[in-house]
Amino acid sequence: MNAHATPPYVEVESTLGAVLARLAGRDELPLSIEYGERVVQAGYHITEVKAGSFVTLDCGGNPDAWQETVLQVEDIPANDDRRAMTAGKFRAILAQVENKVRLDHDARLTIEIGRPGEAMQVFDIAHLSIGEDAAVLSLGVRAAICKPRHRAEQEAAAASCSAPSSKTRGCC
Repeated sequence: MNAHATPPYVEVESTLGAVLARLAGRDELPLSIEYGERVVQAGYHITEVKAGSFVTLDCGGNPDAWQETVLQVEDIPANDDRRAMTAGKFRAILAQVENKVRLDHDARLTIEIGRPGEAMQVFDIAHLSIGEDAAVLSLGVRAAICKPRHRAEQEAAAASCSAPSSKTRGCC
């Protein structure tokens, strides 16, 4: 059987400040982005930067509020044979935005990305690796979840791990 497998939801998030700090001093490195099973094309373009403030009520009636910085990225090929955008250019774009729009460096960083003609996908930052030849921003799935059920499952898992037991369990 060749069924579609949905990756499990994993809470992964990073802040704008954390990503910018990791890229500081590495301005000459090309910045590649990996999402889904793709590597962004070398001509990728940051089409919009959004500074959002969210106030929500989940399905359990629980209020929540947070700040988020959303980078909208168009995954397009380069017009020539140049490499991907450098970390320095990425940082410069965000600095230019920050001259006109207040960006909260403690805000959750979200990436909306897609190729022309395709639906945009929403990702969190899973990992930022810095090598000698490149910086790679790996994006992680942001799945739709029921927050009250998710919290209850986390609390149950934590409680079962800390409960005394005469049996040895493979837990946590």
